[in-house]
Amino acid sequence: MSGMLVSARHVAQRVFAQPAAAVALAWLAALAVAAILAPLLGLDPLAQDLVRMLEGLSRDYPFGTDELGRDILARAVYGARTSLVTAAGAVTLAASIGVPMGLVAGFFGGWRDAVLMRIVDLLLALPGIMLALALIAVLGRSQAAALVAVGLTGVPTFARVARAQVLSLRRRDFVTAVEAFGGTPAYSLTRTILPNSWSPILTQMVVLSSVAILLEAALAFLGVGIPPPTPSWGEMLRTGKEYLYEAPTYAVLPGLVLTVTILAFDTIGRALSSVLEGRDAPLARPVESP
Repeated sequence: MSGMLVSARHVAQRVFAQPAAAVALAWLAALAVAAILAPLLGLDPLAQDLVRMLEGLSRDYPFGTDELGRDILARAVYGARTSLVTAAGAVTLAASIGVPMGLVAGFFGGWRDAVLMRIVDLLLALPGIMLALALIAVLGRSQAAALVAVGLTGVPTFARVARAQVLSLRRRDFVTAVEAFGGTPAYSLTRTILPNSWSPILTQMVVLSSVAILLEAALAFLGVGIPPPTPSWGEMLRTGKEYLYEAPTYAVLPGLVLTVTILAFDTIGRALSSVLEGRDAPLARPVESP
């Protein structure tokens, strides 16, 4: 089989050899570890200290406290759970729906392509935040509803990327050879075309993770995201803006954590894109078909 096969390990080495991407990965890894181990670290996002409400930075409360005396650092760490789980679930849902749509539309063409791409166009015509708000109105406020709402907004991106890859590879010699040797359409799609399309799909998964986190925070900021008392960065921003003068750290520090997390995903996505597109250095070697 002729094509461009890139070792995942080789790609990872090239990506994280870039200082910015390495720092971004370190931040995301530390955030994920803190979110997973939060109970073991003694962090309680719901514990109240009514005597120390809206307190600034202190030894006991490095990020201060909110209007109910709750530890803002603890809530920010638990908010990372909300954002990361929602982002992972949303990206998985979007890819699970969008990639098969794009593969089928690009491979078979005709009425299948027309119908599936009109569905994609319909989703693209609706602003992501409006579509998410409509879904939340139907499904109600919950983490599962937020995950579904955010995930469906990412379906068009994966569908268009997958379709573009199929159209690019459909008439390549190695695909034609597989079909000539009796390969079924399902085999050609899943065993030949899809493995050679993973690079842009993977890049989109990383980039969409930052978009999903931002959209989840936006829904919470508008008051339609995950309901309290579950910690959420967007909810903390929404409530903290009312106390900017009394306790500026209430909104500023969770907002900073949110911003750095989004930038980290974006930085890794850009680095991955540059490596996979060959701007960093030659990464792939052609593999001859038997």
